[in-house]
Amino acid sequence: MTIDFKAEAEALRDEMIARRRDLHQHPEIAFEEVRTAGIVAEELNNLGLEVQTGIGRTGVVGIMEGDSDGPTVLIRADMDALPVHEENSTDYISLTAGKMHACGHDGHTTIGLSVAKILSGHRDKMHGRVKFVFQPAEEIAGGALAMIKDGVLGSPRPDVSLGLHLWNYLPVGKLGVASGPVMAGSNSFTITIRGKGSHGAIPQEALDPIVCAAQIITAMQTITSRNMDPLEGAVVSATQIHAGHANNVIPMEAKIGGTIRSFKPDVKQLLETRLVEIVENIAKAMGCTATVDFLEGTKPVTNDAEVAMQVRDAFTDIVSEDAFVLDERAMVAEDMTYLMDDIPGMFFFVGSANAERDLNYGHHHPRFDFDEDALPLATALMARAAASYVLIDEI
Repeated sequence: MTIDFKAEAEALRDEMIARRRDLHQHPEIAFEEVRTAGIVAEELNNLGLEVQTGIGRTGVVGIMEGDSDGPTVLIRADMDALPVHEENSTDYISLTAGKMHACGHDGHTTIGLSVAKILSGHRDKMHGRVKFVFQPAEEIAGGALAMIKDGVLGSPRPDVSLGLHLWNYLPVGKLGVASGPVMAGSNSFTITIRGKGSHGAIPQEALDPIVCAAQIITAMQTITSRNMDPLEGAVVSATQIHAGHANNVIPMEAKIGGTIRSFKPDVKQLLETRLVEIVENIAKAMGCTATVDFLEGTKPVTNDAEVAMQVRDAFTDIVSEDAFVLDERAMVAEDMTYLMDDIPGMFFFVGSANAERDLNYGHHHPRFDFDEDALPLATALMARAAASYVLIDEI
């Protein structure tokens, strides 16, 4: 290998840690990433990239043109934080009450900038271009679509898309590199149950929507336990219930909110069909009426088999195949799916947990933090993956 990406990333370790901690101290939630976007744009301009700001409101795009024509590789990094109050006690905790980088996007932004810095040193050997996409609002699944609406997938259109996620469900040094679906599609639902209200002391006069809701929530659990193949991935979760305003009044209406997750379209259809059947028939049996409204969320994030094979092969210059976890998948959703919808791509997980240092809290937890050893490793991996497409003569 002519270019030692691992050594070049390691040389940026201190810079990466400082940048990540600065971003961590100044979290910005969906579509508020003004400071973060400013840092990104300034760094990309300093590297000589063609920079566009305000893409998808607060997104930034930087295009690195090579010395000759060739493929276009899209590298995506998300920038937003979460409305979570941090409970860590490090010297770089969030300075904004009620907001924190509880998912690792401060690391993703840092990694994206570091990859740009490394690849910019090899532009004279580049055949094609790299399009760096720094995306807002991933946590509300709105940023990718906003950037697409503003033309991020055109001029030039990517030939391949690459993304990563620091992953506290794997230890540092392990990589989730599966082919096929790796993150679930997500839909939300609202169930509205209507009955007949009464005094709480005279329940026989009521058609109780709360009791009906309880029966529905219990029966919902049978969808995955009795209607699904145990080898298929599926989730049906009731996450909200709202009914009534007084302790002595049986209300007329109850609402249940929740989410369904799956990797395959036919599984999604089965989940929706069974949920509607359960809701309508239990409500009818209890003298109530009920409706189910679905809100379409994200599609599954699906890795292209050929891209995944090429990326895994490139990774062996950085790590041994013992680091590969070929079945790492998650039921959480990711709007990277929209950037990969009809562009072959690879979204991989970089282990970032370290139990010995108490750095193994899950994503979105108020004590989430990750082992910063993952930063140079992830940077080297992403740079090497992109290079396999645009620096082929040098690898």
